[in-house]
Amino acid sequence: MPLPLSPCIVALMVGVAASIAGGAIGGVTVGGKALGNELAAMLGAFYGPLAGATGILVGLIALSFIG
Repeated sequence: MPLPLSPCIVALMVGVAASIAGGAIGGVTVGGKALGNELAAMLGAFYGPLAGATGILVGLIALSFIG
């Protein structure tokens, strides 16, 4: 039985928002001194969802096959 569509969309949006925030925080933590806090946060927020959204999408697909 496939998962309902609306909870999947909400989970994807919340996950992408969390990966953006986590990427920004991680960027400032790792590269804030070298690049400046604003640029490091912007780069982290840009590149954070590349892995985060992909992982969430793969997880939702796996859950649809399991559930």
